[in-house]
Amino acid sequence: MLFLANGLYSCHQPQPKPTAIEGAVKKEADTINKHLVDTAVSLLRSGYIVLRMGLGADSRLLAQMNRKNKSYSHCGIVMVENGYPFVYHSIGGENNPDERLRRDSANFFFSPVYNTAIAVVRYDLDPGRLGELGNIVREYYKRRPKFDMKFDLRTDDKLYCSEFVFKAVNKAAHDTAYIGTTSVAGLRFVGTDNLFVNPHAHMVWQTAFK
Repeated sequence: MLFLANGLYSCHQPQPKPTAIEGAVKKEADTINKHLVDTAVSLLRSGYIVLRMGLGADSRLLAQMNRKNKSYSHCGIVMVENGYPFVYHSIGGENNPDERLRRDSANFFFSPVYNTAIAVVRYDLDPGRLGELGNIVREYYKRRPKFDMKFDLRTDDKLYCSEFVFKAVNKAAHDTAYIGTTSVAGLRFVGTDNLFVNPHAHMVWQTAFK
C-alpha cells in the first residue's frame, strides 16, 4: 500500500525549483511547444479525457504503476464552457494547497512548464450520456472533494486523479465496468492507463514536448 501511495502521490503538481525556472520558461516559449498546446486545445470537446506526463521522479513512479501503458501520470475531464475548454481534475501539492478538485484552462493543464507529454482521448458515449457526464462533473465540482491520499476507491468524499475520471465516466455510462481497474498485490486501483487502454476509449491525439 505504501508503494502505491508513494506512486500515486505524483497526481500532485510540483513547483519547479529555482534552477529549473529559466529552462521551463524557454520550454513554454518554444514555438513548436506552443503549436502543440494550441493543437491539443483545438481538438477538445466536452467529455474528452486529457492526459499528461509530469516532470520529476514522482510522475515517473506513478506511470510505472500502470500495467499496460506507462506514458502518462495525470488526467482530467474536459468541459467546454462559454466556447472554451476547461479541465476538471483532482490534484494536490504546492500549486493546489487546499487539495480540492480543480477547474483549470486547457492551456494551463497542458503547459510544457510542468509536462513532457500530453494526450487527448474520447469515449464512445452518445450525446445523452455526454450531457449526463457534464452534470456529474459539475456536481462533483460543487462539492470540491479533496485529493485522496489513501487512494480508496470505496469512498467518494476524497478522490485521486484517475479515480475521479473513473467514477464520473462510469456513472454517466451507467456501467460500473465501462472503465476497468487494476489490481496489484491484492490492492485495487485505477491507473491512468485504465482510462485509455480499453475498448471504449479512442486516442484522438498525443505528443511529446520538445
